[in-house]
Amino acid sequence: MATSPSTRPRRVGKDHWLYIAVIIAVIAGVSVGLIAPEFGASLAWIGTAFVGLIKMMIAPVIFCTIVLGIGSIAKAATVGKVGGLALLYFLVMSTFALALGLIVGNIIHPGSGLDIASAQYEVSGESEGEDGFLMSLIPTTLLSPLTGTSVLQVLFVALLVGFAVQQMGSRGEPILNGIRHIQAIVFRVLKMVLWVAPVGAFGAIAGVVGETGWGAVGALAVLMVAFYITCALFIGVVLAAVLWFVSRINIFSLMKYLAREYLLIVSTSSSESALPRLIAKMEHVGVSKPVAGITVPTGYSFNLDGTAIYLTMASLFIASAMGTPLSLPEQIGLLAFMIIASKGAAGVSGAGLATLAAGLQTYRPDMVDGVGMIAGIDRFMSEARALTNFTGNAVATIVIGTWTKEFDRPRALEVLSGRMPFDEKMMVDDGHETSTSEPVRA
Repeated sequence: MATSPSTRPRRVGKDHWLYIAVIIAVIAGVSVGLIAPEFGASLAWIGTAFVGLIKMMIAPVIFCTIVLGIGSIAKAATVGKVGGLALLYFLVMSTFALALGLIVGNIIHPGSGLDIASAQYEVSGESEGEDGFLMSLIPTTLLSPLTGTSVLQVLFVALLVGFAVQQMGSRGEPILNGIRHIQAIVFRVLKMVLWVAPVGAFGAIAGVVGETGWGAVGALAVLMVAFYITCALFIGVVLAAVLWFVSRINIFSLMKYLAREYLLIVSTSSSESALPRLIAKMEHVGVSKPVAGITVPTGYSFNLDGTAIYLTMASLFIASAMGTPLSLPEQIGLLAFMIIASKGAAGVSGAGLATLAAGLQTYRPDMVDGVGMIAGIDRFMSEARALTNFTGNAVATIVIGTWTKEFDRPRALEVLSGRMPFDEKMMVDDGHETSTSEPVRA
């Protein structure tokens, strides 16, 4: 007999222990930096070593996610109107989230007043030289970017390979499956790297606090509070307005309906843990099976609102903390890079950190070492990222359903009012609904 996800034990103990270890490491790093500043400053190399491990993962993470992302675009586009509307909506909303992160970051200037430039180590960056940007984009060989340090070249080759596989049609499926297996290995290694995050966070925080004192603690607190407030505003204002004007649905009623999924996400720090349940609940609330089945999985790769806000605000924080603010052209270029590079890694803990390092390596390689400081608070920000991503995908599913006339609003109002509760017994091992009645299509 199938076991309901509500009764099946969840394997989240390791994540909880890592979360606790990071908290202890941050507290220890702050304490060491304040009590013994010189000793704390001397530990900065530990954080730099951890950043080196993250940098090691940049090329394979970007290559796999971009190639598979382009494959997902092709697959979504083949389903016609639903896929096309979904991809357009995701692009607009993700871009808006990135821009919102940049706006808020430029208003509050997180990290201003700090001077951690002296704590950084020399980093070899992307050099355009006299041949200019175009020549720096072209690699020596097709495979050389995967063993080099040029993120732009990795991105360029990934785009070429992705479109080439896309043009192969069904013959390209085995190649995409192979890259999925490679991606699984890459993310497994990334998870292993993240197990030393407490050590890296301790060294980075101790080094920064040893150099700047309480200023670093205050700056990190400002960043976290500002990030949470920005995510709350994005959900409570932007997503709420979109959902109401398009579908006439109150977002807070929807969030109450998804309360159990929110608890699951908080316990795992990943929105992917609730993906099957979101599909089932969207069908139950009145979205047709085809729309829910297409929009939700595609949104998990292309509609990463929380991750977008995190990437831009963290980048501005590092730039301000190092006393080298990003110029407007650099911010726009970083935004464009993040729109592409952030796709496909929503459910993988730590992938956001690798993407952040990739963006900085591309536009300001001298700032990459600042990622070590962000690693100390990354876990504290992961819940807000995951919750925002999840809410954005729930809203997107209803909006796409409304646009395609595949959403039963009267049924939704009944469900959200509590008169048609979701039956947990309808969930099977994979978390997908098996016996809901088809909603009446508007």
